[in-house]
Amino acid sequence: MSSDLLFLSLLVLIVVLGSALCSGIEAALLTVNPLHVHELAARQKPVHGARRLARLRQRLGRTLTVLVIANNGFNIFGSLMLGGYAAFVFEQRNISGIALPLFSIGLTILVILLGEILPKSIGSRFAIQVAIASAPVLHLLSLLMRPLLLLLEQLLPVITAENEISTDEEEIRQLARIGSQKGQIEADEAAMISKVFQLNDLTARDLMTPRVAAPTLDGSTSLKELRPSLLSNNSQWWVVLGEEVDKILGVANRERLLTALVQGRDHLTPSELSETVEFVPEMIRVDRLLTDFDSDKRGVRVVVDEFGGFVGLIGPEAVLAVLAGWWRKSSP
Repeated sequence: MSSDLLFLSLLVLIVVLGSALCSGIEAALLTVNPLHVHELAARQKPVHGARRLARLRQRLGRTLTVLVIANNGFNIFGSLMLGGYAAFVFEQRNISGIALPLFSIGLTILVILLGEILPKSIGSRFAIQVAIASAPVLHLLSLLMRPLLLLLEQLLPVITAENEISTDEEEIRQLARIGSQKGQIEADEAAMISKVFQLNDLTARDLMTPRVAAPTLDGSTSLKELRPSLLSNNSQWWVVLGEEVDKILGVANRERLLTALVQGRDHLTPSELSETVEFVPEMIRVDRLLTDFDSDKRGVRVVVDEFGGFVGLIGPEAVLAVLAGWWRKSSP
């Protein structure tokens, strides 16, 4: 008769352990950072099990269905079978009147504490480790339950929905802010991340040096005559103008002009030392302009309006001023 109690205890252990595993794995799958999983799976030498976990998370509805079926199998069917077997064992010992209610209460407490609360806490705490370790078992269970899953997916199409990794500007800002508060990233890094998204809201017109303030040179005047202007103005680039209105001959680098002066070639004109000019529309977005600067070492653009008229000058330092927090929007 003692063997019956031993077998009953073993069944209780199996039910509680099975429920605990299902609950812990479910909590880990729902808690694990999908971006972290994607990063582990995308490595040149991915972490063992990471790619399988990424595929399971891609069909999260199907994966959770497998866990729900298994968990309820232990919690409901297992508890019913345990109750029936316990009633039989206790009846054989003539103690069912007292022992069966106590057994039911004890089993309920065990399932709640050891089969649900504790494993879910552990699964949430060690989400990535638990999720990766359980990936092979979940894959095997998915294969074994495939006929049932296909039937359920026909009845409940929402199960088949794929989970894609996505985010937006506001979410990234919030993550950067939280990371800064938790000390995971520097405060200035978080601020710069936020300012990167500001680039898409600004245009060249917002950041350019207006035409009235842009450094310009008469293309036909000799460097000897322009020497005072070149020495008093520290602008890196100058716009070289022709005789006609809005006639731009090119852009000249101050270092190249000063070098010509030092070498005694002050008879030359800015047009002879100028470089080909790159024009950009005044409404071009700053983020696109930044990539345009990256493809050209000249590092300066002449801004034109919709009619092709010269309205300003802009360089990469204007974009960097936004990222560094130096730029302030001028009042209208």
